[in-house]
Amino acid sequence: MTTRIVTIIVAAIALCASAQQSGERSKWTADMLDAKHKLIIEQVGLTPSQQEQFMPLYEAMEHEIFQNNFEARVAAQTVGKRGNNASDAECFEAAKAISDAKVKEGEIESRYFEKFSQVLNKRQMFLLKQAEMTFTRTMLRGRKQ
Repeated sequence: MTTRIVTIIVAAIALCASAQQSGERSKWTADMLDAKHKLIIEQVGLTPSQQEQFMPLYEAMEHEIFQNNFEARVAAQTVGKRGNNASDAECFEAAKAISDAKVKEGEIESRYFEKFSQVLNKRQMFLLKQAEMTFTRTMLRGRKQ
């Protein structure tokens, strides 16, 4: 089991490096999400029935979080492009958008946590959080290399 997880993570890192070099960002994103989902399925020990119920919920949550964070990134990029020409008010609004995005992300996760608890048992709920942290840590390590 551990060997498969390591293989998935190493493959994800390799895909990350190659996708960034070739400029295929959307393919890279899809590959990363696929690797993350495989890791979650394996580490959480989802049955086929649970996969059918859980993965659409998880993907919906990821989509909402992505949209939420995208809007904050757009606000920050707009101010970043203006550089020193951005007003204090624009800088403050961008900073507020980023801060608010974090709060909203927590609210989204909390809402979906309740939905996940209808599909997963208590141990699996914990394992889900562990798998997400494993994936994030591995990606960060791969990015440093």
